[in-house]
Amino acid sequence: MDLDALTTTSGEWLRGTGPDSDIVVSSRIRLARNLAQFPFPSRADDSTRSEIEALLRDKLNLLQLGTSLIYVDVNTLETLDRQFLVERQLISREHADSHGSRGVGFGDQENVSLMVNEEDHLRIQVLRSGFSLNECWSEIDRIDDSIESHVTYAFSEELGYLTACPTNAGTGIRVSVMLHLPALVITKEIQKVFQALHKISLAVRGLYGEGSQAMGDFYQISNQVTLGKSEEQVITGLNDVVANIIAYERRVRDALVKENRSSLHDQVARAYGILKNAQTISSEETMHLLSSVRMGINLGLIDDLEIPTVNELFIHTQPAHLQKLRKEHLESAERNVARASYLRLRLTGHEPEPN
Repeated sequence: MDLDALTTTSGEWLRGTGPDSDIVVSSRIRLARNLAQFPFPSRADDSTRSEIEALLRDKLNLLQLGTSLIYVDVNTLETLDRQFLVERQLISREHADSHGSRGVGFGDQENVSLMVNEEDHLRIQVLRSGFSLNECWSEIDRIDDSIESHVTYAFSEELGYLTACPTNAGTGIRVSVMLHLPALVITKEIQKVFQALHKISLAVRGLYGEGSQAMGDFYQISNQVTLGKSEEQVITGLNDVVANIIAYERRVRDALVKENRSSLHDQVARAYGILKNAQTISSEETMHLLSSVRMGINLGLIDDLEIPTVNELFIHTQPAHLQKLRKEHLESAERNVARASYLRLRLTGHEPEPN
């Protein structure tokens, strides 16, 4: 497949159409699965990894997903293309940086992703816009059942699904929600949230999951424990916690507007102005400013921009996307200039003349 075609589209999860999408960018459920007759990828030699990849690629093509499945051989991709898929949340950073036979199948809406030979033989992922964990579970459970009708999973009556990492054994489920929490950050209430989540063994990570730093006030909250809990218990637990965080963020946003609307409006307007006029801008500053703008739209402080556009800009201004859009390799300083140019074009509809 020509990955360049994806630069003109965005995944369903970026469209801001799901429940509570003013605060919840996306919901995701991932299942870790392994084939019974093969060693885990970390213990498999190159020929075995190739055999696993070929077998699963053939089986995935038999699935009835309700959408066409695009399959990409990750092992043959250039570094830039692998990073591009990471930025779109279609593969993990670990999958991009690994070696040997591995691939990914995904739907044309990019809300289904099937990673072959990541840490496990198969990582099934469903990603949806807004606070939609129950919908994610319904879909991924159907996909999992469909795959299991074609292959035999490694399963223990005592331990459940067997996984390369012991923390995933049991259900093999990882449930996560991507939250945008600028008001809690501004008021420094976010630390209270972190402390509470830590006490109940929930992980807090950045935009790209494990090992990534939070940028633009985005926080990915997920379960850490699977063994001994059913899928429904994990999902219900996270649903309850996230609902409380959503309510907390909304209360703080309302208080900020009520107590100092003019100051908040000024912050948002300045952020919007910089994004529309900057001649060079880093990825980190872009994330920070887009965060303010996104909050401003949701609070009615900006009326000429829509959330799906802002959500897309968070992804399309990342390094690999910029280079794919420009169709050339760019060093860091060149990317900063290209990023500013792209933002000016998207936010104003034309390239303003430099001052």
